[in-house]
Amino acid sequence: MAADDGVCIHLRSWLPEGVRVLGAPVRDTDRSPRAVLQIAHGLAEHGGRYERFAAAAVAAGFAVHANDHRGHGKSVLRPEDKGFFADTNGWQAVVGDLDAVLRLERAAYPGVPVFLLGHSLGSFMVRDLAAQHGDELAGMILTGAGMGPGITGLAARAFMRGRAFFKGPRHLSATLDQLLFGGYNSYFAPSRTSFDWLSRDEAEVDAYLMDPMCGFVCTAALYEDVLKGTAAVSSPRLMACTPVDLPVLIASGDMDPVGEQGRGVREVAAAYRKVGIKDLTTVLYPQARHEILNELNRDEVTADILRWIEERLPPEPAA
Repeated sequence: MAADDGVCIHLRSWLPEGVRVLGAPVRDTDRSPRAVLQIAHGLAEHGGRYERFAAAAVAAGFAVHANDHRGHGKSVLRPEDKGFFADTNGWQAVVGDLDAVLRLERAAYPGVPVFLLGHSLGSFMVRDLAAQHGDELAGMILTGAGMGPGITGLAARAFMRGRAFFKGPRHLSATLDQLLFGGYNSYFAPSRTSFDWLSRDEAEVDAYLMDPMCGFVCTAALYEDVLKGTAAVSSPRLMACTPVDLPVLIASGDMDPVGEQGRGVREVAAAYRKVGIKDLTTVLYPQARHEILNELNRDEVTADILRWIEERLPPEPAA
């Protein structure tokens, strides 16, 4: 997929039989999906990691799309672009890519309900997109969510600015990465790996560690984009732009350090409740960690999410 500024973005699609591929010519035999589910993945991973969840959604009749963010996965065409959004306005560019996919979906499947699912960093991105285009959506699902950078983020941003000034915006800073994420694993000491905080399932953690498109250190410019973007998304002003009639599901593990073991998740829910969201569901899975779709209870999580979507679909016409 070519982004609005010409950058090549890798887009994955999982489709029920007979459903048209985005951008393909219209055929008389085309079938409409029951719903569209657009996934925004997290930091230092890629959309391909959602294939198992997407397969379950396809079995329910949903079309699923997930682009790799700029600087991530198969959207990286040059080594120097790994972990880098853009020279300027990187956050806006990445959210704009999600918007471009949304426009393709609405053009390909007119009248079909579209749901956004954002995980971790992706949860902030879909919150931003929903604040801009929530009237075009049937629902928003947030997993691995939190309220924003906080004091640690402010310190990291000051550190990052210094590194970017002296070493350039594409500087890869393991120190900054440690400052932002190094504390997550401390909740699970003694730990087997540096990513035990992702899941209780050791096989899933090992798969993440073995994936060359996961767990990499990002650039100073990307971290600045992320810290600015997540702070803006968490502001009452932007949250109030979300349509009050947009259904919202917030699902996380109650041992997820990104969600502060549930406290940050409840803060997100309270903030949406304060701005008037009418249909708001919060689920905290006991003992589950950050990646609930890769957790020991992933089948339960998948079923819960798909059921939540099903309950918000319009009744199917009688045969």
